[in-house]
Amino acid sequence: MSKKLTSRQENYSKWYNELVVMADLAENSSVRGCMVIKPYGYAIWEKIQQELDSKFKETGHYNAYFPLFVPKSLFEAEEKNAEGFAKECAVVTHYRLKNDKENPGKLVVDENSKLEEELIVRPTSEAIIWRTYKNWIQSYRDLPILLNQWANVVRWEMRTRLFLRTAEFLWQEGHTAHATKKEALAETKLIIDLYAKFVENFMGISVLSGLKSDSERFAGAEETYCIESLMQDGKALQAGTSHFLGQNFAKAFDVKFADKDGKLDHVWATSWGVSTRLMGALIMSHGDDHGLVLPPKLAPYQVVIVPIFKSDKELTEISEYVNPLIEQIRKNGYTVKYDNRSNHKPGYKFNEYEIKGVPIRIAVGPRDLQNKTLEVFRRDKMHKKVLKFGEVFEEVSFLIDDIQNELLRASKRHMDDNTKVASSYAEFKQMIEDGGFVLAHWDGTSETEEKIKKDTKATIRCIPINKKEPGKCMVTGASSECKVFFARSY
Repeated sequence: MSKKLTSRQENYSKWYNELVVMADLAENSSVRGCMVIKPYGYAIWEKIQQELDSKFKETGHYNAYFPLFVPKSLFEAEEKNAEGFAKECAVVTHYRLKNDKENPGKLVVDENSKLEEELIVRPTSEAIIWRTYKNWIQSYRDLPILLNQWANVVRWEMRTRLFLRTAEFLWQEGHTAHATKKEALAETKLIIDLYAKFVENFMGISVLSGLKSDSERFAGAEETYCIESLMQDGKALQAGTSHFLGQNFAKAFDVKFADKDGKLDHVWATSWGVSTRLMGALIMSHGDDHGLVLPPKLAPYQVVIVPIFKSDKELTEISEYVNPLIEQIRKNGYTVKYDNRSNHKPGYKFNEYEIKGVPIRIAVGPRDLQNKTLEVFRRDKMHKKVLKFGEVFEEVSFLIDDIQNELLRASKRHMDDNTKVASSYAEFKQMIEDGGFVLAHWDGTSETEEKIKKDTKATIRCIPINKKEPGKCMVTGASSECKVFFARSY
């Protein structure tokens, strides 16, 4: 813990990469583009999982699990989906290895084990799930199906970065089936609203909600709803998506149901998901030059108590002094760690917990026992103060709420301060160069969208919903129904 983080101003990308490792969140694995999520990082992901899983179940969804492998013929059934993911697919062609006779101790592919049909390692699960739904759905009585899966997926990315873009990542993917278009659209919007509230209220990150343009839409979807957040370096990050699939997958897999009148129709569908990319959003939204800054709702432990001692006797006395506080904290539903390790000095521990972003740190030494005090430190503002023992729990309770709320307030301020409106293409280009979200009129064509991307490396992050504001496209001068949000992105 002696190494100092590169500052964000000096090199934001290097700062991020260093922080992921130094905060003990993850590290690169021996497989190119894949990561090892370490216990501290996984504990944060578990918090994300638990909260979202609870929300899904509250809204009537249930969990299931489907195979990692998808037969190539199933994957090809929905053409747009297959085409959209084809370049990222890992493919299994054989099922056995054998000893290499020419190189003892080495293994080679057994050519006699070639699969009759190649298997795709799932980049997403629509194909295997909708083939299964064909067996499950015959009547309107079988609908809706409100299913979620916690899983890993593989997308063979060429340029990778821990959490933000890896060849294998963890996520949840919802796949629902409905009798009507209205129900499916309502589901799509329900989930994007659920994601937005979760990211803001649980992760403390402000988001925009809206629709993707045709070119940015999920392959095989009729509409993609998204939430977008703004990182400290002025780049946008897509935090979650919810897709209205129409009847595309039902038609591809011939999934029909008999309605109340006995008439056959194809099922209406949605899919939606968030991934370990949220970990990247968390780091880049709240982290500072001292390390990670965790919202209390996401912290593996919200409070850490560090005893300062020189002997076993002092440690025993300090432990007896703080035990009632530890019990009170736990009794009230908060998480606390008492770090009584003797193989590291207090300064090392202070630095460790600052880098790991623990919201509240309490230090206690022999002098505190004499004065009936404790030192309380809040990580987000790097502030500390000495309080009487009897005042500490009330302060802890206040700080857990205040830190959570302050992080969201800071995120909202950052987004507001870095969202601008462009009235001309020249003005737009400069604003994009400066970073942040830029609102501007666009004529709705893929040609203009592609030109903007080529000229500025900016993409349409989202199109506001039900916010009509007629104007002229900043590039072509053609009519435009509303301003859309542009930004460079991860």
